[in-house]
Amino acid sequence: MNAKSFIRPGAAILWNGRRFVVIDMAGIDAVLGKDLDSGSAERIPAAEAVLDGMASKDRVPPELALVSDKEWQRALDKAEMLRPLLEKGRRKRTFEDVKAVAAACEVNPYTIYRWLKDYEKTGLLSSLLRRERTDRGKTRLPDGVETIISEAIAKVYLTAEKPDVEDTLREIELQCNRKGLKPPHRNTLRRRIQTVPGKLAMEKRLGRKAAKEKYSPIRGHFPGADYPLAVVQIDHTKADIILVDDKHRLPIGRPNMTLAIDVYSRMVLGFYISLDPPGALSTGLCLAHAMLPKDEWLASVGIDASWPCWGKIRMVHADNAKEFRGTMLSRACEHYGIILENRPKGEPQYGGHVERGFRTFMKQTHRLKGTTFSNVEEKGDYDSEGNAVMTLAEFEQWFATYIVKMYHHQFHKGIKTTPFQKWEEGILGTSDRPGTGLPARIADEDRLKLDFMPFIERTVQEYGVVIDNICYYSDILRKWIHAPDLEDPSKKRKFIFRVDYRDISAVHFFDPDTQTYAPIPYRDATHPPISIWELRAAEKRIKERGLSAVNETLIFEALEEMREIEQHAEAQTKRARRESQRRRNNAKAVKKKDAAKPATEKMQEEVPVVPMDDETEDILPYDDIEEAPL
Repeated sequence: MNAKSFIRPGAAILWNGRRFVVIDMAGIDAVLGKDLDSGSAERIPAAEAVLDGMASKDRVPPELALVSDKEWQRALDKAEMLRPLLEKGRRKRTFEDVKAVAAACEVNPYTIYRWLKDYEKTGLLSSLLRRERTDRGKTRLPDGVETIISEAIAKVYLTAEKPDVEDTLREIELQCNRKGLKPPHRNTLRRRIQTVPGKLAMEKRLGRKAAKEKYSPIRGHFPGADYPLAVVQIDHTKADIILVDDKHRLPIGRPNMTLAIDVYSRMVLGFYISLDPPGALSTGLCLAHAMLPKDEWLASVGIDASWPCWGKIRMVHADNAKEFRGTMLSRACEHYGIILENRPKGEPQYGGHVERGFRTFMKQTHRLKGTTFSNVEEKGDYDSEGNAVMTLAEFEQWFATYIVKMYHHQFHKGIKTTPFQKWEEGILGTSDRPGTGLPARIADEDRLKLDFMPFIERTVQEYGVVIDNICYYSDILRKWIHAPDLEDPSKKRKFIFRVDYRDISAVHFFDPDTQTYAPIPYRDATHPPISIWELRAAEKRIKERGLSAVNETLIFEALEEMREIEQHAEAQTKRARRESQRRRNNAKAVKKKDAAKPATEKMQEEVPVVPMDDETEDILPYDDIEEAPL
């Protein structure tokens, strides 16, 4: 548990542009703080307080997609070595503890202190990335030597015969001598071998079972779920209800739901409901909803209730979800210190909390008009579509109301209390167990949302940037037109563009100079907003016509034709109504997001910078997106 993720007595915080020290907890949603300038004590809403240092702009987080896999792995290795020290906290760890870690890493203890300071200041993995050097990208050993070292480690050291380090060193020296290369110093080679992850070395040398016994958590109760936000389970399901469109009030089918549940307390941390297919995008939106304060969101959907859940999650447990594998979603989780763990196959005891939660919630939907029930026998001759009355917005409001006003306050057999009370006990503590303190607020909420969005790399041309056959342009791109690659000037430089697939009428460009994002709209402003799924449908229609070349003009012509057909069929055809409703929902969601003032702007105003030393379910967002060639 990283103490920097929680607000507790003694913590320095920022609120309304002033610095405070927390002197007491004032409940689950507030703290009592002492103004460091005036000495006055004030009650501070927890959702508005920011840990001093978390808002610091001393080191702007890099665009995650620009970090090489090798550098990212180095940062992960550092974090793993620091984990015991971070879990002990500043007060309990000793210099001897630091010296032991420094010896294992073969660095000076003061280097470990610097790493700890960097990480505890932000809580972000990117703070452990190496500072850029003037010789970045240049190897310090000849290529041939690097190849010999890598092959020797893989073919000699990482084998079941378990040869010792000396055997590996002799093999490297032998191969270097055979090829007329100067072998590196033995200390250099030993350090290289020591960088092999312990779990990987044990798997290769002693077998997977031995590695699992040493590196897997002890099984008993759900491992690690000892405090709020320690372990969160996330999954998708179809809701047991037929919804209607908000125009004709006719059936459009069942919505998809993504849910995040805190295993310790059984509190619902966040959810996402839509007509879009489940996948990485819905997972990212659900995680963002889970980690951010809910006050503004509750007000936007007309609910007057408390939902005091926010803050960084320690571990996300998923049901072997493919959306976490090989995507930016996994790197975003690592960046925010979130450990990803898949449910082991054949072990149903893992992941049951969110599944039981779904069953509990779906039982409630069985009382609503338009329910599909859970099976054919239970449904009988009930006409789900004929009785459907709720729109997606109304169902979302109903579900949120049930969660925050009923479920959170009902007795739960598994924890022998209510989820709300269990959450409160974990935060504030009990007579025999200290609490964690209030979760710290995410300082840059806008950046968090973007970090969980898919990205695409593109060069900038004189006409702008082309993504999926659609051209985007803004004057902010002008200075980057035909920019050469930094390491190979003969090639064009590629830039990062984040995309919200619910509305692709604009993309977000990562400016390397300012280290911030800027929206880039369609070059042709007359084009209507569309989703990625509409774009795919238009491309499919063009190919069905026998046209091999897909371009922007054909795409929007096809979309116009499809919408005209949809308008004629909308009142009669469920699929047409569903597609129309999906478009309206996505447009509303993105419009609401753009209308809200960016969190980064709020932070600049409020917190000074304190110097610190159905039919398309086979399409999974940004797992299977095909990039158009330039």
